[in-house]
Amino acid sequence: MGFVYWLAFLLFLYSISFVAKKIAQPSLAEWLIVCFMLFVGSVIPAGFVLSALDLTAQTWAWIMATFVALSLHYVIWTSLIQSQPSYSIRDVIANRAETFRFWTKELSVYLKTIFFFMFGTIAVIAVTNLILVLFTVPNEWDSMTGHLNRAIRYIQHGTMAHFGGTNWNMDTYPKSLTTIQIYSYLISGKIENAFKLIHHTSYYITLVCVFGIAQRIGRNLSASFFCALAYGMFLNFLMQAVTTETDIVLTAYLSCLLYFLFTYYSTRNNKYLYLSGLAFGVVFGHKITFALLLPSVFVIMLYTVFLAPDFKVFFHRFWKLAAAISLAMLVYTFPTGYIKNIMVFGHPIGPPTALKHQSVERFGTLSNLFEQGSRNVVRYTYEFCNLDGIRNAQWGYDLNTTIRKPLVILEDKLRMRLDEETEYAIVPFSFQRRFDNFNANPYWGVFGFALILPLIFFTLIRVFRSRVHSFLALAFCLHFAAISYSAVYDPFKGRYFIETGLFGVLFLLLLFSNHRLSILKPRRNVWKGYIMLVVGLACVSAVMSVYLNIRCLPIAAYGYKSALQTDRIHLQTFARPDITKAYQTFDSIVPKDATVALATINDDFEYPLYGEDLSRKLISINPFEQGLKPIPKDADYLFYAKSVINDTSRIKSLPTDIRLGSDTTITNVAVQGEDYYLRKLK
Repeated sequence: MGFVYWLAFLLFLYSISFVAKKIAQPSLAEWLIVCFMLFVGSVIPAGFVLSALDLTAQTWAWIMATFVALSLHYVIWTSLIQSQPSYSIRDVIANRAETFRFWTKELSVYLKTIFFFMFGTIAVIAVTNLILVLFTVPNEWDSMTGHLNRAIRYIQHGTMAHFGGTNWNMDTYPKSLTTIQIYSYLISGKIENAFKLIHHTSYYITLVCVFGIAQRIGRNLSASFFCALAYGMFLNFLMQAVTTETDIVLTAYLSCLLYFLFTYYSTRNNKYLYLSGLAFGVVFGHKITFALLLPSVFVIMLYTVFLAPDFKVFFHRFWKLAAAISLAMLVYTFPTGYIKNIMVFGHPIGPPTALKHQSVERFGTLSNLFEQGSRNVVRYTYEFCNLDGIRNAQWGYDLNTTIRKPLVILEDKLRMRLDEETEYAIVPFSFQRRFDNFNANPYWGVFGFALILPLIFFTLIRVFRSRVHSFLALAFCLHFAAISYSAVYDPFKGRYFIETGLFGVLFLLLLFSNHRLSILKPRRNVWKGYIMLVVGLACVSAVMSVYLNIRCLPIAAYGYKSALQTDRIHLQTFARPDITKAYQTFDSIVPKDATVALATINDDFEYPLYGEDLSRKLISINPFEQGLKPIPKDADYLFYAKSVINDTSRIKSLPTDIRLGSDTTITNVAVQGEDYYLRKLK
């Protein structure tokens, strides 16, 4: 049946490409973007419907539902778009290839050198990341506790309904991404790494969108390629391309939304308002952190849509966009779980405990919110000013420490107490973060602090004048402020600045358009040398980030094996080495098709317990904040943490229970692992 599923998947992709031609103009970039939106726009509602019918685990049902959803898209879009020229994708590709060849011949030696290194770096990264995606298992913290854990549990239950998971994310997190992961897993014939399909695709779609947006703004091919390639080397974005993290997918959706808005500004074609509405509904249904982007998105809408010559034109644009957004939210946002969370927890995000852990509520008074949020603005700015990637090596770390000394001295003289104030922080701020923190969660790298942040600053103070960049600078600042003031400090928030980077990277257009900054003009050797230095450092840092990423090493380094040669459980418990032995013991004892009752806690990794074939059935008996439940009669084994089942709990520990071997002596870990035990029930 696997072969049949793959044929159905390929037919689905071909059908998407056919429908996309009915929507997109003869543009390769736009056609790819529309294909992506049709894919997610068909799979997500299909998943919601199948869940309601208890058919989440049925591959044939997914095949039928996705084709029905795509057919509805075809009917809707062909009725909305009356006059769409017919064209051949082959002809478009051939035309773009010829344009690319002509462009490369016309480049100066200086630009040829820059683009040679940038394209070369992206090529090396692309090949390496593809190998890692295909041949290494997922091992991200949130996926081990929540995201992938619940995807398998939904398949086992046949529905995405609330079931009472150990980790609160399993029930409360928006389910639109999970529908895509489940579809990818089932349609591939249950290949585990298919879970990464949407994330890896999002990396390239975002680059296509950045290129397209830059073309709409600057209409300069060199500038557009420069922006797209630079964004491809933004380290926090690049690092997620091989993971199952959610932020890179949010970035792809947001980039599609921005592309449609800027294309509407260029063409004034109403179909881009409708496509913007579709993208808005999809991205809001993906993750609630899109709410932090709403002020920034509104600023872009103000520039591209709402600034009109008169009220009649404004109203005409407004109601079309508002209607498209409202309809898309009914289909893609509300069914994803927000309404169910209100019904169960009284809040669209989740239970009060989870909200208080990381929200604006922890700041207390309004004055303290302003004080601590302002401190966070400075903290995150300091985080940007690092040679991320390069400092993965000792010489880079030493160099980074040296060049940051003036910033540390400045903070001390100004008495900002960035590292002394620890109460309002998930993890206290430090000028030298833990290696595993900055290795796995870098910021933008050298492009950020050496080029983009200064360009934004000088645009804000009107040194460089550009109408569109004034709006982009405001959008950037609003999102930066939203991240800083919405929650207490967390060094892992670096991943949220992926979206901020979509506004920031477009400032690189000024290097080709502003007469005071242009690198297209002759001479200016010092300035051009500086740009060349930044590009060179960015290329080096991007390669070092990928090849020295301890979470997923393509080569042996730091005393670790390559991820390609590391056994499954060792790699999946990499962030928690104190539990590796316990999980390996569990895997060696428990049969692959066993049913296991789990008495674990919120932070426990449960995903590795499914086994290599993801075939074990897991049942949570200590659901989040619901108390310990009885052991199900159909359970073959009981896996428990000592803190959950002991002499005072409803279920008593027994002398015959097998201690699995957690290393309770390890202390240098982000979260201390539990002491795990196993009981054979049958």
